[in-house]
Amino acid sequence: MLYHWINRQNNNKLIVFLAGWSFDFYPFEFLDCKNSDVLFIYDYNSISDLDLSFEDYSEKNLVTWSMGVFVGYLLRDLFRNFDKKIAINGTAYPVSDTSGIPQKPFLLTLRHAKTGLEGKFYQNIFDKQEEFDRYLKNPVQRSIENRENELKALYNRIREEQFEYEKFYDFALIGNNDKIIPTKNQINFWQNSAPFKILESGHFPFYNFESWAEILEFCKK
Repeated sequence: MLYHWINRQNNNKLIVFLAGWSFDFYPFEFLDCKNSDVLFIYDYNSISDLDLSFEDYSEKNLVTWSMGVFVGYLLRDLFRNFDKKIAINGTAYPVSDTSGIPQKPFLLTLRHAKTGLEGKFYQNIFDKQEEFDRYLKNPVQRSIENRENELKALYNRIREEQFEYEKFYDFALIGNNDKIIPTKNQINFWQNSAPFKILESGHFPFYNFESWAEILEFCKK
C-alpha cells in the first residue's frame, strides 16, 4: 500500500481515505480539506498495517470507497477507535453474486484488465459524460501494469479471506446508478449491517461534494 498526505497542517481533525482499485490521489485533489488533515491510502498490490500513529488527533474519521471498503475492514483493528467509519459504494464482500461484484463480470474484468483500463472502465465509473470529461482533466497517474497487478493481488486476497462480517462501519453511501458494484447488491449487504443513504450518482460519487467535510456531514444517520 502507498499513502499520500493530501493535507497535513497539524489540525486536530483527521480523515483517512482508502481509495478503490486503480485510483490514486490526483482525481481527488479538488476536494477542499478545510480544517482537517487528510491521509489518502491507495495501491493494494500489498496490504499490511501502516506504520502510522493517529493518537495526536482529537477527531478521527475513516472514509472508504469501493475496494477500499474491503481493505478498511481487513485493517479494522487500526481504525476501531475512529469516531466515524464510512463505506462508499463498496462492501466487505467485494466479489459476490449477492453482496458485491458478481463473480462472472469480475473475472471478465480481471482477464481483460489492461484493455478495460485503456478503454471503457473509467467511463463506466461515472454516471454522466460531463463527469468523465472532468476526470480526464486530472486523471489517475499510475501505470496500467501497476493497476493490472493490483487487481490480481486483490482477488488473491479476497479468495484467502473467509470471514463472517462483524459490524464495523457506522454508515454506508450507495450510488443509485452504480455500474461497477450493483446498487441492489450493496443494499442487500448494508440493510442488515449499517444505516445507509442512496445518492444520485454512479460508482464515483465525489463530484457531488465540494469538500471532505461535506461528505462526512452527508453521511449522518
